[in-house]
Amino acid sequence: MSAAAHEHEGAAPPKSGGFGDLGPRVASAVVLVAMATATAVNGGAVFAVFWLLVACAVVWEWQGLIGGERRLARVALGCLALAAAVILIHAHAPSAALIGLGVFCAAVGFLAGPGRRIWAFLGVLYAAALVLSVDLLRHSEQKGAIAIAWLFAIVWGADVFAYFGGRLIGGPKLWPRVSAGKTWSGAVVGALSGAALGALVAQLFAGASAAPMFFVSLVAVILSQLGDLFESAVKRRFDVKDSSRLIPGHGGVMDRVDGFIFAAVFAAALGALRDPSLAASGLFSW
Repeated sequence: MSAAAHEHEGAAPPKSGGFGDLGPRVASAVVLVAMATATAVNGGAVFAVFWLLVACAVVWEWQGLIGGERRLARVALGCLALAAAVILIHAHAPSAALIGLGVFCAAVGFLAGPGRRIWAFLGVLYAAALVLSVDLLRHSEQKGAIAIAWLFAIVWGADVFAYFGGRLIGGPKLWPRVSAGKTWSGAVVGALSGAALGALVAQLFAGASAAPMFFVSLVAVILSQLGDLFESAVKRRFDVKDSSRLIPGHGGVMDRVDGFIFAAVFAAALGALRDPSLAASGLFSW
């Protein structure tokens, strides 16, 4: 979940390169950080429910963003699919969770009508990728909370430094056709800073080697930046500026978790590949 402000989507940054939008963003970010951190530390059902609600908000925003028919029915089915998948994963029935998720996603796609079916289908998968990946990481009791803290460090750190780096340094735009406010300077500063923070967290709290974790963190940060651009491209495809206005100064929930989703999926996949029973431990075993 991105805590710092992304540079404005689909609009040029302030002409002065200043920070006129910083106040409401910081206030909202403090609340988001507090909630996400508290649930990560607590773990268990509180953590699972919090991220399930976040994922359901993503479903609601995505289905509204793409338009199409029967939005409320699609949202209801999508949220039901996410809840069922989380319950089945916690009941150690991953095959049933994936099969059920596929069936529900297909039903959501069918309800969307012509021209929207694939997009509606992908929206539920997108939300499921978020909740299932963070659940998989946090489920590792010994290092689960550290894995979530590491994700927060790299994504939030990259966002903060990209925001200030882009506005203070300026320079060429990263991808002006998709996101007019992002710069190469912000992306580079954010990526290196996020990777350094990730390596520091991994070394201090998980006993991981700093050098390999810097590169793992760097890959995760770059993927989070691609996730940010992906959401920007989807919004541009449907001519939408913000996914919603749920969060003052920040837009919608999707606008806050776009990069986090890509980073979390990468972390969960890498950790599970290296240690199928404890993904968080596999992530830090270097």
